[in-house]
Amino acid sequence: MLALILIFIASIYFPGVIVKVKALTSGRKGPGILQPWYDIFRLFKKGSVYSTSSSFVFQIGATIYFSSVIISALFIPFEETDALFSFTGDFVLFAYLLGLGRFLIILSALDVSSGFEGMGANREAFYSLLIEPAFFIMFSALAMFTGYTSFHDIFANLHYDNYFSIVIAMIAGYVLANITLVETSRLPVDDPLTHLELTMVHEVMVLDHSGFDLALIKTATNVKFVLFSTLSANCLIPQSLALWERIGIFIILQVFFAAGIGWFESFRARNKMAMNAQYILSVSAIAMVLIFVIIILKNRI
Repeated sequence: MLALILIFIASIYFPGVIVKVKALTSGRKGPGILQPWYDIFRLFKKGSVYSTSSSFVFQIGATIYFSSVIISALFIPFEETDALFSFTGDFVLFAYLLGLGRFLIILSALDVSSGFEGMGANREAFYSLLIEPAFFIMFSALAMFTGYTSFHDIFANLHYDNYFSIVIAMIAGYVLANITLVETSRLPVDDPLTHLELTMVHEVMVLDHSGFDLALIKTATNVKFVLFSTLSANCLIPQSLALWERIGIFIILQVFFAAGIGWFESFRARNKMAMNAQYILSVSAIAMVLIFVIIILKNRI
C-alpha cells in the first residue's frame, strides 16, 4: 500500500516538474507544477466524441489502457514493504498487463481508419517488441543475482554489501530509465510536443480520443512513467536505511529523474526514425552485459 501511495503522489508532480524544467531552460517562467493535472481535470469534465467509422473497440480502448496501468501499480513494492499483489514471477504478469493496455491502444488507433494513426500504431508495436527483451533480461539477471523471482523478494534481497552489488544496481537503474523513455514515448525515441504526424508515435495514436477518454490516457501515461521510475528507485535505494530515509530518498530521486528528463529533452533532439531500433536494441545489449556479469559472479561458467 505504501508503494501505491508514493506512486500516486509522485505522478501528481512528476509531469509538472518536467514541464517546469523545460520552461526554465528555455528562459521562460512556465506554468505551475500542477498545470498538467488541471488540464486533465478539465478533460474529465468533457464528453467523448466517437468517429462513425470506429467500433466498440475504440470506445473501450482508453478504459482498458487506464485499468491495465492502475492494476500494474498494485505489483510494485517499496523496499521491504509488500505490494498488494506479490507472488513468484509477478514481474511477468506486470509486463503483460502493460502489454494488454498497449495492445488495446494500438487496436483503437487502427479502428478509426486513419492512415496517420496506423503509422503510429505500427511504430508503437515495433518499439515495444524491441524493448520488451530488455525488461525480461534485466529482471532475469536480478532474479539470478538474488535467487528470487518476485518484485518484492528481488528488491528486498538486493543488498549493497560490495562494489559489485552497487555496479549491478546502477546498471539495472540505467536500463530501467531507458525502458521508461521508450515505454512512455519520450525523447530520444519520440517527442511528446511534436505536431508532425509523419514522425509522431504515441501522440498520433490518440488524435481521435477526446474528453474523458483522453483524460484516462493522459492519467495512465503519467502513472506509467512513475511505475518504471519507482522500479529504478527500488534498485538504487539501500535497504539498510530507515523507512523515513528511504521515503525521502525516493522523493528526491523522483524529482531528480523528472528534472533530468526535462533538462534532457531541452537539449537533446529526437533520433532519426531509422536510428530508434538501434538505440532500443542497445538497451537490451546493456541488459545482456548485466546478466553475463552476474553469471560470472555466480560462477555459472
